[in-house]
Amino acid sequence: MTEPATTTQYLGTIPAPPGPRDTTDVTDTAVGGAGGTGGPGIVQSETGGTSGTSVIPGAGPAAPRPGERATLRLRDTGDDEPARYAPEWLQLREPADAAARSYDLLDPLRIRLANLPRRADGFVIHDIGCGTGSMGRWLAPHLDGAQHWVLHDRDPYLLHFAAVASPRSAADGSHVTVETRRGDVARITGDVLAGASLVTASALLDVLTREEIGALAAACAGAGCPALLTLSVAGRVELTAPHPMDEEIAGAFNAHQRRGGLLGPDAVTVAAEAFAEHGATVRLNPSPWRLGPEQAALTEQWLRGWVGAAVEERPELATPAEGYLAERLEACAAGELRVVVQHSDLLALCRPVDGSA
Repeated sequence: MTEPATTTQYLGTIPAPPGPRDTTDVTDTAVGGAGGTGGPGIVQSETGGTSGTSVIPGAGPAAPRPGERATLRLRDTGDDEPARYAPEWLQLREPADAAARSYDLLDPLRIRLANLPRRADGFVIHDIGCGTGSMGRWLAPHLDGAQHWVLHDRDPYLLHFAAVASPRSAADGSHVTVETRRGDVARITGDVLAGASLVTASALLDVLTREEIGALAAACAGAGCPALLTLSVAGRVELTAPHPMDEEIAGAFNAHQRRGGLLGPDAVTVAAEAFAEHGATVRLNPSPWRLGPEQAALTEQWLRGWVGAAVEERPELATPAEGYLAERLEACAAGELRVVVQHSDLLALCRPVDGSA
């Protein structure tokens, strides 16, 4: 059954950054990471015609440190590192994410969860690379029954936001509780997920390698829990009205997404194959961002990040891309630009380890 998009409870005022007391119960475990879709980078950029205007961290490309991936630092490298995705970027995209996720995948997920053995503490849901917790705010109110969310991310700053803005009740009014765990998505194992009822992630698959996606599928299969993995970039963008440079920018952006062995727009296909190899039943549904005049602020940031990543991949595009970006931003400001950014949602129903349906 398809459900209409609903209004989600958003962050509103960004909470204060975490201090020592806020982070004392953030445990350093083996899972984490932060996903992003609008553009793969993580710090301010002035590439590709964005000179003089900063891109919110998370919306545009970033220069890597020596020997490091160009798009996203997943490995934990120390407490002094700044937040890799700005809460402002994640907050800006949250309404578009909520409207895009596939409601058609919820019914088969609910059926599977209803057939699981009942636990005294309810369903245990692990959200991998949780960011500010938008997945929990979207999904928890659509599921019946008590829920305990385990939020994984490598960034304690984002974990703080996720914890304070977490949902408090399920669809039927049951209680929802939350804990946070800090660590690295690349080390996830079935042991980490032992006892899990569900694994979720949003905008994560496209910033993983083939090996990391294989490890994620193996971990979910080992735990016998379903996985709902949403908003993976599909590599296709439609802008109104079409422009001669659209295809060239899109191609360069997709190549940027694949830097350093990352899968980018190939990720959801690789993930579907990996889960199927472990015996899971896999369903894929489109989950496009549909951006119009009401989403102008998000569209502007997405455009700057999209074009900036393309120019970072192909520097020879810098001069024509500057004019292209200026033209697109002018149309956006005038309320004339509409953009469809294609994503895919994946539901993998892994075989339960206890033999339940």
